Amino acid sequence: MNTNAFETYESVVRSYCRHFPKVFTEATGAVIKDEDGQEYIDFFCGAGAVNYGHNNPYIKQKLVEYLSTDGIIHALDMYTVPKREFIETLEEKIIKPRGLDYKIQFCGPTGTNAVEAAIKLARKNTGRSNIFAFMGCFHGMTLGALSLTSEMYARNGAGASLNDVTHIPAPYMFEGLDVIEYMQTLIDDDHSAVSKPAAVIMETLQAEGGIRPFTDEFLRDVREFCDRNDILMIVDDIQVGCCRCGTFFSFERAGIKPDMVVMSKSIGGMGMPLAIVLLKEELDKWKPGEHNGTFRGNQLSFIAGKASFEWLLKNDVEAETRRKGEIVREFLTKEVISLDSRLELRGMGLIWGIDFGKINPELSEQIIEKCFEQNLICECAGRNGAVLKIMPPLVIDDELLMKGLEIIAAATKEALA
Repeated sequence: MNTNAFETYESVVRSYCRHFPKVFTEATGAVIKDEDGQEYIDFFCGAGAVNYGHNNPYIKQKLVEYLSTDGIIHALDMYTVPKREFIETLEEKIIKPRGLDYKIQFCGPTGTNAVEAAIKLARKNTGRSNIFAFMGCFHGMTLGALSLTSEMYARNGAGASLNDVTHIPAPYMFEGLDVIEYMQTLIDDDHSAVSKPAAVIMETLQAEGGIRPFTDEFLRDVREFCDRNDILMIVDDIQVGCCRCGTFFSFERAGIKPDMVVMSKSIGGMGMPLAIVLLKEELDKWKPGEHNGTFRGNQLSFIAGKASFEWLLKNDVEAETRRKGEIVREFLTKEVISLDSRLELRGMGLIWGIDFGKINPELSEQIIEKCFEQNLICECAGRNGAVLKIMPPLVIDDELLMKGLEIIAAATKEALA
């Protein structure tokens, strides 16, 4: 294995390769292969970018067919056939059947750029600059999105002031705290020193925050709070959308309709770069080109994204995700959580976390290293990196899923011993 080029010339900012120091060459479904021929079970899923599997055959074939026709690849925001078909499929097959009504904004092809667009538009609509975000959240690494993100390690890299955001305690943080009442007090009390926000932005399940689902009731309470106070509700579905939680949008379980939804990662089908903002029509107050980007018109992403919608509907991915999620929950409860009463399991669909924080936060790091030695790729999340994060591609078959879970169980037993 030759890593000289990376170690000599690539910036030290690189991170994931430090946990998984192999040179990878191929990937199919939920399996990744390195240049030495070793195969690894993928419980990392490109940080949520390949929900429908590496090189999904149906999606890949659509890309190959398009490439063979000399179809236009780069078109900024001009009209193209792939863009038209992506829009029509997303609207007619995904959005409208769920009783939702959104326009689609294409921005720079990263989740953080979609967040930037959403908070800019919220401020433009309301004339207010402050945003409420929840402690434990992760919304991106560009300055606007980073101001929302609560992780100090990420924030400390900014080298600039991160302003116009009030961080609200997440509902799991303080027993007995009524978070809705707390937010209302911040708005009503003329000595709170907090300005009324343009929007509340939230992940319905904090992923990087330690796999912490917000309850259906809390999501509905936030929606009601926003309605009552003329505040916009923005849901960040970048990582936990695209069927990850068992429904296409993570907020469907609560029966709410956010004012804006930001999406990226698996919206691009199979790792193709794409990001969108879904917004209510009355909020679409942009001037032409007021938020733009050179690569907001990646045609291959439109092709792959449309194909992913077709594939997930044909293969009932939402139901399969919920079914496999129960396999994960039952196995980990029996084989891992039972090992120590201080362990905690959280999650839904196919995103789960084992919290080692009450024992030793460093255990999660030790366990992912042991898992990698046994050819399983997974990562850590949460405060002090104390949570082992389990997020395989949604297409993983039951046998491979169980094999990965058994590796985690064995590694955990060894670490606890």
